Amino acid sequence: MDGQEEFLKEFGDFYGYPNAPKSIDEIRSTEFKRLEDTVYLDHAGATLYSELQMEAIFKDLTTTVYGNPHSQSDSSSATSDIVREARRQVLDYCNASQKDYKCIFTSGATAALKLIGENFPWSCKSTFMYTMENHNSVLGLREYALNEGAAAFAVDINEAVDQDGASRSSLTSFKVLQHPVQIRNEAKILEGELTECNFSGMRFSLDLVNNVKQNAEKILEGSPCSKGHWMVLIDAAKGFATQPPDLSLYPADFVVISFYKLFGYPTGLGALIIRNDAAKLLKKTYFSGGTVAASIADIDFVRRREGVEEQFEDGTISFLSIASIRHGFKIFNTLTTSAMCWHTMSLTKFLKRKLLALRHENGESVCTLYGNCPLKVSRHDCGSIVSFNLKRPDGSWFGHREVEKLASLYGIQLRTGCFCNPGACAKYLGLSHSDLLSNLEAGHVCWDDNDVINGKPTGAVRVSFGYMSTYEDAKKFIDFIRSSFISMPSEFEKRYLLRSKSIPCPTEGFEDRLPSSACHLKSITIYPIKSCAGFSVNSWPLSNTGLQYDREWLLKSLTGEILTQKKVPEMFLIKTFINLNQQILSVESPYCKRKLQIKLDSDSYLPGREEFYLQNQRYEVQCYENEINQWFSDAVGQPCTLVRCCQSEYCFSLNKNRSMGMCRDVNGKLNFANEAQFLLISEESVSDLNNRLCSKTQKLSCGAPPNVNPMRFRPNLVISGGEPYAEDGWRNLRIGNTYFSSLGGCNRCQMINFYQQTGQVKKTNEPLATLASYRRVKGKILFGILLRYDPGNKARLDTNSWLKVGDEVHSNSE
Repeated sequence: MDGQEEFLKEFGDFYGYPNAPKSIDEIRSTEFKRLEDTVYLDHAGATLYSELQMEAIFKDLTTTVYGNPHSQSDSSSATSDIVREARRQVLDYCNASQKDYKCIFTSGATAALKLIGENFPWSCKSTFMYTMENHNSVLGLREYALNEGAAAFAVDINEAVDQDGASRSSLTSFKVLQHPVQIRNEAKILEGELTECNFSGMRFSLDLVNNVKQNAEKILEGSPCSKGHWMVLIDAAKGFATQPPDLSLYPADFVVISFYKLFGYPTGLGALIIRNDAAKLLKKTYFSGGTVAASIADIDFVRRREGVEEQFEDGTISFLSIASIRHGFKIFNTLTTSAMCWHTMSLTKFLKRKLLALRHENGESVCTLYGNCPLKVSRHDCGSIVSFNLKRPDGSWFGHREVEKLASLYGIQLRTGCFCNPGACAKYLGLSHSDLLSNLEAGHVCWDDNDVINGKPTGAVRVSFGYMSTYEDAKKFIDFIRSSFISMPSEFEKRYLLRSKSIPCPTEGFEDRLPSSACHLKSITIYPIKSCAGFSVNSWPLSNTGLQYDREWLLKSLTGEILTQKKVPEMFLIKTFINLNQQILSVESPYCKRKLQIKLDSDSYLPGREEFYLQNQRYEVQCYENEINQWFSDAVGQPCTLVRCCQSEYCFSLNKNRSMGMCRDVNGKLNFANEAQFLLISEESVSDLNNRLCSKTQKLSCGAPPNVNPMRFRPNLVISGGEPYAEDGWRNLRIGNTYFSSLGGCNRCQMINFYQQTGQVKKTNEPLATLASYRRVKGKILFGILLRYDPGNKARLDTNSWLKVGDEVHSNSE
């Protein structure tokens, strides 16, 4: 029995919509053709719209005239009818009576939460209770509460679940653990918040709605905050898709949703479902077009509209987006929310079991899952989210960013980090308050690459399924984890780690120990403008920043963002050349008619200098006049400015005890280079890589193998001779009469996957994907080595030092 047969034997009654007009395979082949080469696993972040859904929306918008609903014309009346029907659909979806509830459209779930926070009557007699699993957008409500003297506290909710996975309905099935109460000014209408955890996927039973409203004293076990009238808010931004709350059974006071998390489109539209009696408590100050019955401009007079929706929908609502949601609901009504829930649940259970079963060769577990959800088939499940981290055989953690970067090479889209959920992140990762503060002091912020600090992960990997996800998606992800994180370390990784732990070789006198050369310098390339094309020469002078003029210029957007090929591939097409005799930098682009020539001792500078920081480096730069900036703006297709480095200095290093090859050079003086003064590549290493690419292509029978040129890696120096990857072991070297120290391997990124073909910049997943299979060390994919002038030897650089093609290369590998 193969894997899919085994899966269908257990989940066949739940997976794939057996009772729907279309099976899951038909849905994917007809409505999601764009996913042919992509495994999309971030539906908790944003689910995908159906192609048939968008066709229906486009037909609707191109055949119907929708006017502003704040009018009485026929087109405006048609819009009002559509909006009214949309409100009804939203309320019907969660079984909310139109008599008891209203639907207020907002720009998203976050805007709905902000509306509550701004207008709720907070006072020193109020209390805001929220779960540790709440999203940042919910935690933000705490600011409104605390600023008005209210108390606030977080709780952990432990729910007893029977062996079959069903929640017990009795009051004793809930245990609430209260965290310290927070009060800013002093310290009852009280507010509690429920949700599905977007970190672990754990869902709280909706029985909590009634228990909190009716039995708060018993649940909070005598807490001074237990008495009073509790109101309940449900953050259903994600859980609304497959398990909307039944408000006829669980009468929450507020429910917030986002429509792009339900059916992919429209974005920028959400709703607040609010009980009528709760709406009466909200005290709104601001009024706008659409919210008033009458106002007088020159005296203090305004009469607001009486309808709940009209009071809180400021200005013209997004009526075209609202008109689009009925096409999303049509899909849900066809498949049914129950079937979608069972479908995603089966994939979630399957993936969790497979991940938990993974073992390293030494028997150690590969995967740590977060959340305590049952693995049996049950409607009371953990939603559609699987959150986890991966461990090495020695128990150390793989960084979540490493997983994300490698996944993208395999066409797998997922999400990593804390997912804007700091409470759940700290809870499941075991991060104390001191851990969180020390991580922040070390420079860690949301969305950065600091994925493991002091041996602890700072976030997790999250996979989430949608109604169109398939068994094949889950299977491809499992195969990716097996091939990338369970195989034994390569010989290269073992050698590199051993070398990085060894005692650094003394540099003094090393020139006397250099062996005879088997290598010579094959080419020299200078890249005057960061991320633009370079030019090759037979000889070139050196300066205290590396090759003279190398990466001495860069392009900045008008907002100050540094432009690189990763974001602006057109920079690859900008050709550069420097004439040393004429002291001119020449620049060409296929998007500009004339060649630009800039004098190196330019009189085109603007007066004064600017200062900015890049990678902990402080730079003083010279700016250019508008004519030069306009040329580059035309070349890259967006407004930008050219700047030239005048002076730089390193400010601080977060990792003073860094390992070789793992940190930016903080000792050498740099222009705008990312890591070091020089990048050296070996022709023999590139040849070995091409042989591997050829073997991989033949094995997969996928056409002609890609042939990677050494220049794909943007090296300054290319050497020829010796064995492949011999440079990995070099500590020091001499090229001609110039001495260098190796800083270790160069960490490669997606930039080496860009290439030029017929004047166009294209991208593939090679060669980075192949390099990742055998050149990965502690999350870094290393190829080539970084160099700097050795500051400790007697052959210090002077202004007459040159490198020449043909120079012999002598290395020391001690």
